[in-house]
Amino acid sequence: MTINPAAADRPLNFFWFIPTHGDGRYLGSEEQQRPPEFAYFKEIAQAVDRLGFPGVLLPTGQNCEDSWITATGLATYTERLKFLVALRPGVVSPALAARQTAALDRLSGGRLLLNVVVGGNPVELAGDGIFTPHDQRYAQADEFLNIWRGLLSGEPQDFNGRYYRVEGGRLDILPVQKPVPPLYFGGSSDAGLDLAADQVDKYLTWGEPVHLVKEKLDRARTRAAARGRSLTYGIRLHFIVRETEEEAWAAADRLISHVTDTQIANAQRRFLKEMDSVGQRRMAELHGGRRDQLHVGPNLWAGVGLVRGGAGTALVGTPDQIAARIREYQDVGIDTIIGSGYPHLEEAYRVAELLFPKLGLSNARRTVGDHIANEFTVGHHGARRLQAAS
Repeated sequence: MTINPAAADRPLNFFWFIPTHGDGRYLGSEEQQRPPEFAYFKEIAQAVDRLGFPGVLLPTGQNCEDSWITATGLATYTERLKFLVALRPGVVSPALAARQTAALDRLSGGRLLLNVVVGGNPVELAGDGIFTPHDQRYAQADEFLNIWRGLLSGEPQDFNGRYYRVEGGRLDILPVQKPVPPLYFGGSSDAGLDLAADQVDKYLTWGEPVHLVKEKLDRARTRAAARGRSLTYGIRLHFIVRETEEEAWAAADRLISHVTDTQIANAQRRFLKEMDSVGQRRMAELHGGRRDQLHVGPNLWAGVGLVRGGAGTALVGTPDQIAARIREYQDVGIDTIIGSGYPHLEEAYRVAELLFPKLGLSNARRTVGDHIANEFTVGHHGARRLQAAS
């Protein structure tokens, strides 16, 4: 694929991830595991806020701390960081969601982003009391978002649809962001693409090879254009960036070194048999559950997806290699990266220190320079002495 050099000059947002289901150095193992504790979430949030990441994604699900409550707590400990939290049509009413949205957007000073999550695992949805079939969930979400958007825009709502009925709905305290906080959404099915074209601002994909991402974005772009709308695009990826390629691939191998064949088989059965997510099926089919098929593209590794649902691929390599791969994604329309790495605290520093400079992104931390002397640098006076001695 020919890469347009202008991609290097396009704006790029690089978000990070708060692991509200726990963290660690090894997938599939309790060894050196970090439990889901707010104090640890705060460490990550404050680090990435200081490092220059503009925002973080908080996941949702039965095994996660609630994203809304966690984001509310983290907003009080951060200054610039934006929070991408889950908006769950079908789990809460649109009126309650509108009140929560306005409250968190105001509390955070306009730092709220919404990730529309329609479903994916019928077993988990059943645990939440939701038994709506796949395509109907997206039709329900469309009604939900129409009511939610109207309330947050300050418009009285009277609505009588297939899934919702509202009479005299209103919201007296409105959000900071007008008319509503931005909506992010990822869905690979036809129903999902229709919802994206009708309702959202940023369409997300998991990390597939570039040609597959281009194909998916083209489909979303075409559907949005048919409705007189345009979308922006983001990608969810893990990162293993090291100073040498050998170090990077050794770290990738180490990450899954405790994963057993039984764990892989159980996970793949769940992804392909229990779940009705088209995006999850596409992730699983990249490698077929086989350890010898994890290299699915240049520097693109599917090892995370052997046992992890959702985003299952990582970019692995040197800063220059990974920056080149990101430029390829930019060239097909991606303007936002939502990254993560294990453990998330340490890998945030690696990404900011090694990769950000290659992407022209600002690392907001103060760097050690000529005016500071410590054990990592000779410092201003030491430099003078060295020059004099030479």
